[in-house]
Amino acid sequence: MAYPIHRPRRLRRTEALRRMVRETELRPSDFIYPLFVVEGRGVRTPVPSMPGIDNLSVDLAVEEAKRARAVGVPSVILFGIPGHKDPRGSGAWAEDGIVQKALRALKDSVPELQLIADICLCEYTDHGHCGVIHGGEVDNDQSLPLLAQMAVSCARAGADIVAPSDMMDGRVAAIRTALDGAALSRTPILSYAAKYASGFYGPFREAAQSTPQFGDRRGYQMDPGNVREALKEVALDLEEGADLVMVKPALSYLDVIARVKERFDVPVAAYNVSGEYAMVKAAAANGWIDGQRVMMEVLTSIKRAGADLILTYHAVEAAELLNS
Repeated sequence: MAYPIHRPRRLRRTEALRRMVRETELRPSDFIYPLFVVEGRGVRTPVPSMPGIDNLSVDLAVEEAKRARAVGVPSVILFGIPGHKDPRGSGAWAEDGIVQKALRALKDSVPELQLIADICLCEYTDHGHCGVIHGGEVDNDQSLPLLAQMAVSCARAGADIVAPSDMMDGRVAAIRTALDGAALSRTPILSYAAKYASGFYGPFREAAQSTPQFGDRRGYQMDPGNVREALKEVALDLEEGADLVMVKPALSYLDVIARVKERFDVPVAAYNVSGEYAMVKAAAANGWIDGQRVMMEVLTSIKRAGADLILTYHAVEAAELLNS
């Protein structure tokens, strides 16, 4: 009997060997941790569909950010839930807006943390859409100056990076022009360049209280069947001045992450979204999977596909595991 000359199993025998030849390594510094911030003090409201994730008042968001930084997570992205909403989402750019207050508090308390402000109107409008409504539809061009105003307000409040997630055409150019005009030219833009109209956003919308009151977002977010369009969206955003780009969701769009990384020589982020997180947590709670093992496998797959940065609700838990 002829025995095989090539024996890949030789390098799989022990954990030490597997570590030595591992091609994709996760690090806590790969992660960006999303935080949901609400008005009040001492407020911690669990999100039922996202076990382990809470809506936090600013004081408790500061403590959560400190916990993330202590385990090596270098950045948080902030989503604000205002006390009042209106048709234009005016709380998004208010000087005393919820995200602006959180940015100032975090910059004072955890200055080494990189602060990212999500730029979108959906949490601030009473109709739940990502722009202003005109004639029963989201008006792209009327929304651009409001998004730009929000980006400038957040950058002035302490955001190190602004991240437009609205998917309005031309919003990166509008934000870049506004930032430059406000003497904020050093503020980078992380564009949600390829954001799909996904069914995986349900738990986020519960947490952010941003479910559309009519219709849906398929008219401005991308169709799940399209890849060439994603590459076009990324190219357009880079032409308009984006410094980093994002694919969202991550797990069901690993091929898109890989195509974007292959085509463009810029940092690529991917959002391991709320529905992806919730599925892991629900299956683990039922004893159907090893939750920590699957969590790490999911995050590794996202990095292996080409993501340089991973926005994930698992960030602190995964960092603690990596540090152990």
